[in-house]
Amino acid sequence: MQIETRQLTYVQAIHEALVESMSADPDVVVIGEGVPDPRAIFGTTAGLSERFGSERVMDMPLSENGMTGACIGAALSGMRPVLVHQRLDFALLAMDQMVNNAAKWHYMFGGQASVPMVIRMMIGRGWGQGPQHSQSLQAFFAHVPGLKVAMPTTPHDAKGMLIASIRDNNPVIFLEHRWLHHVSGPVPEGDYEVPLGKATIAREGRDLTIASTSYMTLEALRAAEWLAEEGISAEVIDIRSLRPLDTQTILASVRKTGRLIAADTGGAFCGFSAEILALASEEAFSALLAAPRRVALPDYPTPTSHELAEHYYPRAIDLYRAACESLGRPPGSPEPPMRSTQLDVPNPSFRGPF
Repeated sequence: MQIETRQLTYVQAIHEALVESMSADPDVVVIGEGVPDPRAIFGTTAGLSERFGSERVMDMPLSENGMTGACIGAALSGMRPVLVHQRLDFALLAMDQMVNNAAKWHYMFGGQASVPMVIRMMIGRGWGQGPQHSQSLQAFFAHVPGLKVAMPTTPHDAKGMLIASIRDNNPVIFLEHRWLHHVSGPVPEGDYEVPLGKATIAREGRDLTIASTSYMTLEALRAAEWLAEEGISAEVIDIRSLRPLDTQTILASVRKTGRLIAADTGGAFCGFSAEILALASEEAFSALLAAPRRVALPDYPTPTSHELAEHYYPRAIDLYRAACESLGRPPGSPEPPMRSTQLDVPNPSFRGPF
C-alpha cells in the first residue's frame, strides 16, 4: 500500500505527531507554559485543547521544577506526559527533577518502574534574545545516563521521532531548533515512527564527512553544495539522536572518507562536537588522513546585538573553510557568497519571538 506524502512545515509535522499520539493513546497528555495560548508554542499545539479537552491539554504555572516533578509522577502512574518548554533555558530550573529523578528511576528500582515522558524544548537564536534565551545546551542532557536526547532536522523526522519518543518507556529530551520550524519537507500521512538512536546520511560523499546536529545539518548541506562545485565530495551525516548515538554510521563514514568535521549548534568547549571527535579518534584513528575539526559556538555567552551575532554563530562558510583546511587546499577564489540576510534572522517567513 502506498503511503501518501505531503509537503508540511516542521511545525505542522510536530502538530500531526501530537494529534496522532493523543488519538491513539488516551494516556498521552500535553502540558506546558503557553500550550493552550493562541500562539500555541509556535503553532505546534494549536487546536489540541478544543480537540482533546482541557484535561489532556493544559497550561502550567511558572514552576518548572514542580511541574516536571508532577509529570514524572504522572508517568510513573501510567500516563505519557509531553511537557513543553518554549525555551531550553527555562528547563534549567528543573534540572534536579530531570537528572536526579526522571533519568535515575528505572535504574534505582531495578527496572521495575519507568518514566515514559517527553520534554520538548526549543533552542536557537533570533531577535537579540541574548545569553538567557537562546542557549543550545544539548550536551548537558546527553551527558546524563538514563536520558535520551533527540534533535530532528527535517519535518519527516520531527513527526516520526516525536511519535517514537512519546511511545518510548524512557524520558526523552526532544530539542527543536526555532530556525527549523518553518522549514518544509515531505511528510507521510498517518502513524509512523523514526527510531531513536539512528543517524541518517543526508548526502553521500567520498572525500570528507560532516557530522552535524539539528539546524547545522542545513548549513552542512549548503557547504557540501559549494564544495561539490569545486570537485570535492562531502558526506553529510544528520546525527538526529545524540543519545543513544549511532556510532556505527558515523564511524563507517569516517573510515570511508578519512576526514571529519563535527558541526553542532552548541558550544565547542566540552560540547557534543568534542564527543564526535573523540569517537573518531578512539575508534577510527588509523583511517584519519587529517586532524578532525569542530565547527560550533565560541566560548563566551550568546550576544544580544545583531552586530556581535554576525561573528558568533557558525554557518556554511565556516564549514566550507574547515573542509578546505582538512583537505590541505586553499579556499576557492572568490569564496562562496555569505547570506545577504542578518545572521539573527533565518528567512522572511520566520515569525517570532514566540
